[in-house]
Amino acid sequence: MPERSYWLDLFTPKTWQEFQEAGSSVSGFRESRLSAVQKIQKGDYLLCYLTGVSRWVGILEVTSSKAFEDHSPIWKDENFPCRVKVKPVVQLEIETAVPVKDLKEVLSAFKNSKAESYSPAWTGRFRGSPTKWSQADGEAVVAAVLSAQKNPIKRPVDPNKLKYRPKGVEARIGLVTVPDSDSQSAPDEPQTIEQPKEATAHTEVQALLLQLGGEMGFDIWVAKNDRNKSFNGLKFSDLPRMKNALPLQFDDATNRTIELIDVLWLKGNAFVAAF
Repeated sequence: MPERSYWLDLFTPKTWQEFQEAGSSVSGFRESRLSAVQKIQKGDYLLCYLTGVSRWVGILEVTSSKAFEDHSPIWKDENFPCRVKVKPVVQLEIETAVPVKDLKEVLSAFKNSKAESYSPAWTGRFRGSPTKWSQADGEAVVAAVLSAQKNPIKRPVDPNKLKYRPKGVEARIGLVTVPDSDSQSAPDEPQTIEQPKEATAHTEVQALLLQLGGEMGFDIWVAKNDRNKSFNGLKFSDLPRMKNALPLQFDDATNRTIELIDVLWLKGNAFVAAF
């Protein structure tokens, strides 16, 4: 018997509620994701992740032998017509759902990301669904959600995050979801991060790279969610040669991703270096 596959299944608090109100029996995806949906097999697990709240809220087992198209209303904001039938393995309350960063030691998404610096790099793995995940990552999520069902821990949720409504951004592969860099560095971080008395090593390196780039005659850019940071009393946004906007050379999704890179050096409209 082949190994079951694990697939990321993104929900907002609202679409998760609508899914449950419809009987928790059908999960749907955007039409642009049809080719991925068609690869989902009966018996596969869907790993249910709440965007905005950044928590694992459930595990669904696929019960249909193949994907199907259905436009009957389940979700109000979007139709999600590429669908599979499912049955819940676990459904958690949002307050007892598993914060994604509780798994930062085991999920591959965090291997090149530094949580202490509020780096948004890990969020790239959470921009579209369904996305196939590795056996190790899938099993880690399932184990964590099952443990949370057995030993629930209530963690309050900011009511503002329950209103999170990501909109699809057009990319070459179709619509994807990009984290909102204007309001937060990562979906589960507070919108206002109080700068510690002693700057982190990450902030110090950012400052040094920005200053070096400016001294070398390059225009500079700091990640959009880091513009209000400071080092040695100097606010990043006030540094000489700091650009207020980037050249729009790519599709919207790519541009918004580039805006989150820690440090950029530019010459005119050309990217010279990225850190």
